[in-house]
Amino acid sequence: MTVRTILISGAGIAGPALAFWLKVAGFQPTMVERASAIRSGGYVIDFWGRGYDIAEHMGMTEELERIGYHIRQMRIVNDRGARIAGFGTGVFRELTGGRFVTLARSDLSRLLHGKIGQGTEIIFDDEIVALQQHEDHVHVRLRTSGELRFDAVIGADGLHSAVRRLEFGPQEQFEKPLGYAVAAFEVPGYRPRDENVYVIHNAPGRMLGRVALRDDRTLFLLVFTAEGLAATSDVRGQKAVLRARFGDGGWECKQILAALDRTDDLYFDRVSQIRMDRWSRGRVALIGDAAFCLSLMAGQGSAMAMTAAFVLAGELAKAEGRHQDAFSRYEALLRNHIAAKQEGAKRFSAAFAPRTRCGLFLRNQVIRASALPGLATLTFGRGIIDRLQLPDYRWLV
Repeated sequence: MTVRTILISGAGIAGPALAFWLKVAGFQPTMVERASAIRSGGYVIDFWGRGYDIAEHMGMTEELERIGYHIRQMRIVNDRGARIAGFGTGVFRELTGGRFVTLARSDLSRLLHGKIGQGTEIIFDDEIVALQQHEDHVHVRLRTSGELRFDAVIGADGLHSAVRRLEFGPQEQFEKPLGYAVAAFEVPGYRPRDENVYVIHNAPGRMLGRVALRDDRTLFLLVFTAEGLAATSDVRGQKAVLRARFGDGGWECKQILAALDRTDDLYFDRVSQIRMDRWSRGRVALIGDAAFCLSLMAGQGSAMAMTAAFVLAGELAKAEGRHQDAFSRYEALLRNHIAAKQEGAKRFSAAFAPRTRCGLFLRNQVIRASALPGLATLTFGRGIIDRLQLPDYRWLV
């Protein structure tokens, strides 16, 4: 029996992108999302590569450029706010042929939801609590909506995927922590304000950055080593952790921590990757961070989620709904590329918050050298240029 009805768990990036392409291919997707509405807040992402190509196929590029930001400089400052290193970001647009934009992850999610239209059912404020596979369907139990039946289930529910836990096992089997934690929040009216500049300050094992957003908002990103960090989902406890880690910092640390008191919309998590031997089992498959989280520091998580959604929908259509063939081909096409991206992210993560003063010094020297003509291309080219070759799904677009 072939697959036609598909339940997608998660309505962030991978979920709505997959729903869009499944509809185009003639399938009937349904999404379930634990949050009560499309999520807001979070952090900004750099968006380029094959993800940008997929967005173009979806007719989103004009909107991406309109709502996105074209950051012109990354500036590293010392305790007094003086520039000690940095570079212009024009090299990224050169390497990508101008197809490089920075935007809020939540804004990208809203764009994707806008492309789905009214024909796709989205069940908010609910989640999958049980899965049972049968020969010709998957029996699903939702926390509030009860028992449902689908031909297949796709977990697009992120680093802490419930579908992965229910079908493949505990998260600890697959999560590979990179040794850091990250927090992000935004507030209105913060000063000083540097338009189209990403300003960062480091101390050993810590990074604090800010970027100006529209409507007089400022987004803050805090990265720090996770040794001794106890897990907490309580916002008050998370704020206490940030105050303890950054309270003695220079530059604007005290001012930014004071701004933290003005919001309860705080993103806080450890920095990890998900590594699995397989992304599917029977009629259940995983996509995006649920399957292969690159880590927030990789810079391409959302783009790769959209790429994977395009490939998975394309392979399901190509296999005429034969899920085992489609899932196998989906993995074969993407696994080596994803593995290379994960290795690059592991190397890059240490550059966010070097653990020693010597490490900070060496990182800053590399960044200074990158400002020289030609060296930026050598430094960043390998990580920026996306050489993944996608199958010709022209019949989908």
